[in-house]
Amino acid sequence: MALRNLVGMTLAQLQQVAVENGMPLFTAKQMADWLYVKQVRSIDGMTNISLKHRAKLAENYEVGLAEPSHKAASADGTVKYLFPVQNGHYVEAVYIPDDDRATLCISSQVGCKMGCVFCMTGRQHYTASLTAGEILNQILSLPGKENLTNVVFMGMGEPLDNLENVLAVQEILTSAWGFGWSPKRITISTVGLRRELKQLIEGCECHIAVSLHAPTPEKRRELIPAEKAFSMTEMLEVLRRYDFSHQRRLSFEYTMFDGVNDSMDDARQLVKTLSGLSCRVNLIRFHAIPDSPLRPVSEQKMTEFRDWLTGHGVFATIRASRGEDIWAACGMLSTAKNEQSINNI
Repeated sequence: MALRNLVGMTLAQLQQVAVENGMPLFTAKQMADWLYVKQVRSIDGMTNISLKHRAKLAENYEVGLAEPSHKAASADGTVKYLFPVQNGHYVEAVYIPDDDRATLCISSQVGCKMGCVFCMTGRQHYTASLTAGEILNQILSLPGKENLTNVVFMGMGEPLDNLENVLAVQEILTSAWGFGWSPKRITISTVGLRRELKQLIEGCECHIAVSLHAPTPEKRRELIPAEKAFSMTEMLEVLRRYDFSHQRRLSFEYTMFDGVNDSMDDARQLVKTLSGLSCRVNLIRFHAIPDSPLRPVSEQKMTEFRDWLTGHGVFATIRASRGEDIWAACGMLSTAKNEQSINNI
């Protein structure tokens, strides 16, 4: 029988493990401390738990961490890691250092159901949702994890399509018995699954980033087929019910494509679309992917677009482009690995 992983379990789940294995309830807090504070890699390392109880645990459980199998390092300091997950698949996590900050972009699924035409992960189609342990492993097995200041759920997959496990991970990251982070260190992205978006807003205090990428539903449908099922109009109605004017940040991700969504008419429509929302817009340079007709826009056009938005009441920034020399587009490295077209990075 395969051993179950302890990493990824919440305190309540660890309490259940303790009870089922005839251990005192307080042992769950000890396990959480070893897993998430001291970050041990074996049950034998949990030295304040009795030898008898450690032996009992080891019969059915393991810590469950897995080192990255490949990495690609950019000249700008960005590092993309490839992590093995269930059934021989791989997901990516990207480490992005920036002065006194270090952000890790993590994945929540193998592949994705949303089918965004500008995304390599979408081309993989959906294979599986990661367990909470597989998501958390991207942090715990990261070289240099002690330098992390922020985590963003913006890697492979749609986080809200795996909401139960994503919320479990954020509970572990923000609880006093876990990592003890402020929820403001975490951003969770989504294309806008309406019911799950409401659960996310009410279930945690993390920042929210919405993958918008177009100023109107019609244009968005051409880029994000999931718009047909998860309307941006309904999504915006949900967001307008909540207050984002204080510490919690609402942002909209807007990848710019030459001749598609980069005109001043698009800028005007975007201001109209986001009217009444306390938010920011992150303008993103498109990292070209193979066999795609989409092309990035010029630096000048991005600057003009940003300035027009900001001048008309919508604060906008241009996200710095990182890692373009290391299979930069999300999903490219794992696609290559799954297709066995690379052996080592």
